[in-house]
Amino acid sequence: MTNSTAHARARRNPADGRAPVRRAAGGLAVLFLLLGLLGFVPGVTSGFADLRWAGHHSGAMLLGVFQVSVLHNAVHLLFGVVGLALARTAGGARTWLVGGGAVYLVLWLYGLAVDQRSAANFVPVNDADGWLHLLLGAAMIASGLLTGRDAHRHRPGPGGRPVRFGRPGRG
Repeated sequence: MTNSTAHARARRNPADGRAPVRRAAGGLAVLFLLLGLLGFVPGVTSGFADLRWAGHHSGAMLLGVFQVSVLHNAVHLLFGVVGLALARTAGGARTWLVGGGAVYLVLWLYGLAVDQRSAANFVPVNDADGWLHLLLGAAMIASGLLTGRDAHRHRPGPGGRPVRFGRPGRG
């Protein structure tokens, strides 16, 4: 008996022709671009007049919750651009999701370790940023591993249809 659900995550969506891992990476990359842009929008970012280049002295708060700086917003923009570029291939998308998720988990640990009022908090991060970094890191790694787990077993065949490689008689 075939378990079509297990292999459904690796199949292309006929609606857009992209592997799920590419859609996940592209969607998250757009989210990062949006966050980076919104960090520069007065009103969406409260305390906009207190936006600083970097450091814990930046009083700007994206959505009134997440402490941001020019550097923080620029990193989100760059991260989104890299994500879109790597989402062009399944391998690149998976690498960006897993690698980027690991970076965000390291950033979460950094936020736990650094004194938020010290010069070492150059990013800057606050408690809300820390929780967001933890969730983003875990979600990115999970997306990279779960949506791309069987992608290496599928290759385009004649007419663009996937040809399965692996053990015969399965799936």
